[in-house]
Amino acid sequence: MHLVDGLVPVPVVVGCSAVAVAGVALGLRRLTPDRLPQAAMVSSVFFVASLIHVPLGPSSVHLILGGLAGMVLGTAAFPALLVALLLQAVFFGFGGLTVLGVNAVILALPAVLVGEVARRWVSRSPLAVGALAGGLTVMLSALVCAAILALSGEGLATMAQALVLAHLPVAVIEALVTAAVAVFLTRVRPDVMAVAHG
Repeated sequence: MHLVDGLVPVPVVVGCSAVAVAGVALGLRRLTPDRLPQAAMVSSVFFVASLIHVPLGPSSVHLILGGLAGMVLGTAAFPALLVALLLQAVFFGFGGLTVLGVNAVILALPAVLVGEVARRWVSRSPLAVGALAGGLTVMLSALVCAAILALSGEGLATMAQALVLAHLPVAVIEALVTAAVAVFLTRVRPDVMAVAHG
């Protein structure tokens, strides 16, 4: 779901960049020094998972793990995912530097929104909440990306629809992976997803 430089009109880039700056600022305020290792781990896992692409028609899909990032980090998922997106743009050319804010909004905003809600309920039913958070985050990211593509020109509307459909199987896989990790973490390290972390 990385959009590339030059695809998105300037007003959309500016608007998304403003949202990304606000999200990163809020995330950094809540990212305490003792949580830096968690943020680094989530950023690394996101970075690696996003590098494994599965071809699907004219495009490809990959795991995002946004639901997991949101549940573990809360609002701190914004700066963590932004760092991973920046490294992907610089080292591998995924996305681009001018659309860094756009890609951050596509991936981090749904992760933070879903994660903040899921963290409040995950201890009661880690399997169900983890699955819902994983799948819902993927579909919300796909919808945000589709909306941005639709705003970018009529020629991209068909691509936007195909993007949402292509991510349905990804949502199922993400739901399973996030549910498994949520169950594991609530048993082994319940403090990792504690709401008190902010």
